[in-house]
Amino acid sequence: MPVSESQLSIPAGETFLSATYLRPDQPSAMMVLAHGAGAGKEHPFMAGFAAAMAERGVATLRFNFAYRDAGRKFPDRPPAAIAAWRAAMGFAAGLEPGLPLWAAGKSFGGRMASMAVAERMEAAGLLYLGYPLHPPGKPEKLRDAHLYGLTLPMLFLQGSRDTFATPEILEDVVRRIGPAAELQWIEGGDHSFAVAGKKRSADAIGASVAEPAADFILARG
Repeated sequence: MPVSESQLSIPAGETFLSATYLRPDQPSAMMVLAHGAGAGKEHPFMAGFAAAMAERGVATLRFNFAYRDAGRKFPDRPPAAIAAWRAAMGFAAGLEPGLPLWAAGKSFGGRMASMAVAERMEAAGLLYLGYPLHPPGKPEKLRDAHLYGLTLPMLFLQGSRDTFATPEILEDVVRRIGPAAELQWIEGGDHSFAVAGKKRSADAIGASVAEPAADFILARG
């Protein structure tokens, strides 16, 4: 499927967020994609995931949070990250009016998307690529309270060795959210979805995770 790529700037208050737009010839859905805390939209995992989604007919707009564009190490606080999400979703809606508009994110990016939706940002659904349910080794510090009021379709894609989500705790969280939420384990995957003993590049890992993500989105029209 032919895919075009554009580098864009998203107006966000007094600044602009850099973004990369991948558009297949006839997209069936639109996805806005945010990066994790430690790497930006240009990371090979993000690029590989977005490219594979576009090949399946899902247009992808992946963007950088302001701290990343400014060269800062530490992520923006939630109010600023949520504002960035609102700006990116509004911009994406103008690119593909009429298409289902999904919000997806790696780790921090996904958690901020869910917080934005909890604060009434509209989305067709949410896709989490390694939800950071708690800090590694601190399962008592859960980041789940805002999830229980959400009723839109949600897919948690999680590595079974991910130290940011104790399996039985995440399974209980997804169960408590209700039937709108689904959990799919990537067997042997860590927080980056790398599997021990299986040598793959980061872009190939991202592309492999795109398969269940695209299936979930496209099954919901």
